[in-house]
Amino acid sequence: MTKDSALLDAPQPNALELGLRDGSNSRKVFIKTYGCQMNVYDSTRMSDALARDGYEPTEDMEEADLVLLNTCHIREKAAEKVYSALGRLREMKKRKAADGRDMMIGVTGCVAQAEGEEILRRAPAVDVVIGPQTYHRLPEALRRAKEGQRVVDTEYAIEDKFEHLPIAEKTKIRARGVTAFLTVQEGCDKFCTFCVVPYTRGSEVSRPVAQIVEEAEKLVDGGVREITLLGQNVNAWHGTGPSGEAWSLGDLLYRLAEIPGLARLRYTTSHPRDMDDRLIAAHRDLRTLMPYLHLPVQSGSDRILKAMNRRHTAAEYLALIEKIRAARSDIALSGDFIVGFPGETEQDFADTLRLVEEVNYAQAFSFKYSTRPGTPGAELKGQVPEEIKAERLERLQALLLKQQHDFADACVGKVVDILLEKPGRMPGQLIGRSPWLQSVNVDAKASQIGDIINVRITGTSTNSLFAELL
Repeated sequence: MTKDSALLDAPQPNALELGLRDGSNSRKVFIKTYGCQMNVYDSTRMSDALARDGYEPTEDMEEADLVLLNTCHIREKAAEKVYSALGRLREMKKRKAADGRDMMIGVTGCVAQAEGEEILRRAPAVDVVIGPQTYHRLPEALRRAKEGQRVVDTEYAIEDKFEHLPIAEKTKIRARGVTAFLTVQEGCDKFCTFCVVPYTRGSEVSRPVAQIVEEAEKLVDGGVREITLLGQNVNAWHGTGPSGEAWSLGDLLYRLAEIPGLARLRYTTSHPRDMDDRLIAAHRDLRTLMPYLHLPVQSGSDRILKAMNRRHTAAEYLALIEKIRAARSDIALSGDFIVGFPGETEQDFADTLRLVEEVNYAQAFSFKYSTRPGTPGAELKGQVPEEIKAERLERLQALLLKQQHDFADACVGKVVDILLEKPGRMPGQLIGRSPWLQSVNVDAKASQIGDIINVRITGTSTNSLFAELL
């Protein structure tokens, strides 16, 4: 995390800072990424698109001629946090102008999509507003902004944005590390009543097979060993196979597993209704596909699941988990939970606790329900008082944390393969990733980054494991 992160007051743990710089005219850009892995991927692709105009990364916002906020609308008060950050950027822009330096400000991502022209009205210092479906048009929008226009481009693109986005050169791919994200699907047609994604990301769209395979092959050629496929509803991905047949995500995973040098595959985030037999078979058959699955359920109460428009029951979810575990016995499960959805009673919450106990998650994410303007949930009666939501969340998180610790403790003594990703905090230490997505600390040489090695797990800490070489 750079010194500028505090300035923007963006506490999300997966925030990414990227920047762009032109060696001849000293143009530089700093991109601040909020939210999910898909936004991280989008920021990377924006960086690649702007690189064609001669830009390179910087981590120092003070150097930037352009600051982009790539925003997320999932978290509570997301838009207000963006406006707060824009207020601080306005002061920076004024200060630079007084020194004879120009700085442009752009807002991209889901808050840009949701707010549109309102951003220009409330934040006069902003030059460009670009939605998540149009960020391939960013270089052109910046050129128009330099001519004095204030640009808003949040219309859903007719063209395929991925066809217009370059893939980074091999040297840049290698510099980014041995793991990479690859978006294969965007948008969602499920319309869960708590969720803004259908309104900010649009309906479900799947990238073509050939386009995905080409990008994956270039990532592997650049030194990537592990690829995580991304989508708002990734297992709804569908495409056309080489003989014209319909492909599902399972078929795509089988194809990607054939790429020489690709050691590991993952995917996120999934919906229970799209977990088909072919995808479950891929977990059974492909050693390249890691034994880890993030499969959100949100609640254990059928009454609340219906109010959320999840279109499955708790029993159906549990039966699916049983089927998945029968196919891959060592699979680790992760989930999402919303506490205090409108109308949730103590009995509904007790149903959620029972489901958690039955599934026994390796890790999970849990949140208090907060209204999202424009979603059906915001209009529901029976909003749960904040103090009750907080008390229930505390109980749920205590159970989930115990399960996470129990899973980690059960790994001690096991011999596992880990992919070495980056240097650790201590001299001579590297951080690797277990098949179950756990961070693993081990003493190894920096030259081994990118290797998959055998280790024995020797201990645990709050969020990671310790291991010894065999």
